[in-house]
Amino acid sequence: MKIQKQVIIEGYNNEWPRAFNIIESIISNKLNRLVLRIEHVGSTSIPSLSAKPIIDIDVVIESMDCLPQVIKKLEELGYIHEGDLGIKSREAFARRDVYVPYTSEGNEKHEHHLYVCNRESEELKRHIMFRNILRKHPLLVSEYEELKFQLANKYRNNRQAYTTGKTEFITRIMNEYQDI
Repeated sequence: MKIQKQVIIEGYNNEWPRAFNIIESIISNKLNRLVLRIEHVGSTSIPSLSAKPIIDIDVVIESMDCLPQVIKKLEELGYIHEGDLGIKSREAFARRDVYVPYTSEGNEKHEHHLYVCNRESEELKRHIMFRNILRKHPLLVSEYEELKFQLANKYRNNRQAYTTGKTEFITRIMNEYQDI
């Protein structure tokens, strides 16, 4: 049985964007022309929002045709390809250890989730849209933060239930603000 990591929400940390920039730079240099852009998504990308201290990163590529090359280069940085995990046009990557992505300095990198998406990926579009809505609407950030704390208290040892609990809010916000 897989041990569930506890759901722990921390106050916003100014280190999150800096940690993203370090990881983004390493990956960007390694993938070079294979990558269109690298997006900081998820709660750590929203200023002032409390979050699980795990950075979500979407690496955007032109098409899945270049995925084999991307996988090879990411493996050289210490990532392990996990497949799409049931989400079309989004490939997940795990880290071999805390030093991934590897550099010559060999220092630890902030905990993060790495995904590779093609530019047409619906999941990528959802991530960007939700992030941008929250960045523009501070009251929604407060509402979302309150929900996250409630869910984290209720489902401290059940990440799946915590994530599912956020779905209704996310769907409602995306439907209400999609034309803004």
